[in-house]
Amino acid sequence: MTVSSIQCGVSVIKKVVRSLTDQPGVYRMYNTHDTPLYVGKAKNLRKRVTAYTKPEQLPIRLQRMIAETVRMEIVTTHSEVEALLLESNLIKNLQPRYNILLKDDKSFPYILITQNHPFPRVIKHRGSQDIAGKYFGPFASNSAVDESILLLQKIFQIRNCTDSYFAARTRPCLQYHIKRCSAPCVGKISVNNYDETIKQAIDFITGKSSTVQEFLSQKMMDASNQMLYEQAAEYRDRIAMLTRLVAHQRINIDGISDCDVIAILEDSGQTCIQVFFFRHGRNFGTESFFLSHTQGSTEHEKLAAFLNQFYADREPPKTILLSDEPNEFDLIKASCQEHYHKSIKWELPKLGKKRELIDHALSNAQDAINRKLSDSKAMSKIYDEIATLFSMENRPSRIEIYDNSHVQGTHPYGVMVVADESGLNKKLYRKFAIKTAQPGFGGDDYGMMREVMKRRFARADQESWTLPDLMLIDGGQGQLNAVLEVIEEMDIQGITVVGIAKGEQRNAGRERFFMPERDPFTLPHNSIVMHFLQRLRDEAHRFAIGSHRADRQKSMTKSKLDEIPGIGPKRKKALLHHFGSVRNITTASLQDLMAVDGISEAVAMMIYKGLRG
Repeated sequence: MTVSSIQCGVSVIKKVVRSLTDQPGVYRMYNTHDTPLYVGKAKNLRKRVTAYTKPEQLPIRLQRMIAETVRMEIVTTHSEVEALLLESNLIKNLQPRYNILLKDDKSFPYILITQNHPFPRVIKHRGSQDIAGKYFGPFASNSAVDESILLLQKIFQIRNCTDSYFAARTRPCLQYHIKRCSAPCVGKISVNNYDETIKQAIDFITGKSSTVQEFLSQKMMDASNQMLYEQAAEYRDRIAMLTRLVAHQRINIDGISDCDVIAILEDSGQTCIQVFFFRHGRNFGTESFFLSHTQGSTEHEKLAAFLNQFYADREPPKTILLSDEPNEFDLIKASCQEHYHKSIKWELPKLGKKRELIDHALSNAQDAINRKLSDSKAMSKIYDEIATLFSMENRPSRIEIYDNSHVQGTHPYGVMVVADESGLNKKLYRKFAIKTAQPGFGGDDYGMMREVMKRRFARADQESWTLPDLMLIDGGQGQLNAVLEVIEEMDIQGITVVGIAKGEQRNAGRERFFMPERDPFTLPHNSIVMHFLQRLRDEAHRFAIGSHRADRQKSMTKSKLDEIPGIGPKRKKALLHHFGSVRNITTASLQDLMAVDGISEAVAMMIYKGLRG
């Protein structure tokens, strides 16, 4: 960053200011690669953007942003609330490097009880809620959902198998024998009784535990009166399990049923936001979030940025407890109400049970920061040892790992996995469908590696393709030489390249390392660095195998279904959703095919003949 570069950015912004109005809206800054640098909202666009023409009054972070700015985009809105909603969505989608960012690349899991089958099933669900059914959540983790689904199976014996598996059963599976399913697939329970069970399960999830207990108690008494003592004992065990669970999970705080508890804590250069999820009076888990790009921002600004991004695509509960008041609090409340068309109660408790929840969240945030700092120190030590091992001048800040995958030369893929001191960075993973290399029966691994390297280094000037300090190549001297040839040919400097190959008889734990002008060497099998490098290599191998399999599966599916006249994406999706796999479609009868929505007798006949040759 130089004075001249800042002045160039200021001149770009001044030109934009001349055409701005006093309307509310959203502005975006872009660099020379047309990568978004920053997204901001304004009640008055002209006044807000004008502030960037005085960089000396701004934090260093924003001065750097101005120095990189070569163009701006402006969108006007009808209100400041609308501008805030647009800003939140754009930050979430674009992840600009100079905005305070919630590093949250996952969706929270839900429990889904389906409604597209006479005997609904209970499953874990992520992503868009486009499957017919009732959704319950969000839960903080997969383990929390898995545990809840297991309890639903134990208490209510609801099935969780796929529809195709259900349709193929002729006798009860293991889940029935261990009393986790009532075996509706073979008629062990009627539709009406199963529906009653589903209703009780929904009552349980939504906090109506007393209603469920009364229902089970009545069932137990009825079975006992009829001298069905085994059945009565089964209901007794379910009641006991339900009682223990409710006693463990229930919170007894007036006014709290559906609630998010949110606390922000800053320590040792880290900003952690802890969220507790309470739904229907029970704890659905907790999650720690770490913010990035926070330099020069206040705690109140960080909390505001978090809330805007966190609730951009997650519907808030009825109550939200906060440890501190965020910036533009009234605007945040108004935007949530307008976006989700519901009244939300926001509280900043100072005393009582609600404050105890906030303090508990702050304590968890402190623990999360301590763990992160501890992991960071351990990772720094490993990276120092890697630099020493491979004779590097400095500790590597970016490591790239490469692997190829194919079967007898078919569906060849190369992959790049990226790691830094914070761990594996999955957003920077890349896969390369091999185009120019012509793998034969056994595959041309060296040619594939050369192609991957050329395509990788051709993008070196792009921001997300920054050159690494260290490259790990899965393979021995041959793969290493292929990479070194490309590096020399393209005049790439300053990268340490290491080949990592399994030992004799492909024995993991006896890996050998190959480097230019060094004899192959290995490390003690109990070396921390050895285990770390193995983990990196195994992650690249996993990603390569997954990419290859996905392409192969796509090809197999295409060759069988897509070549049948009249089978477009909609019918294909309906068939796969109904049968679960191409194999099941291939073995289906004409009558089974005609049972699928949108499949007439004539189309069913085409599918039947097309898949069976």
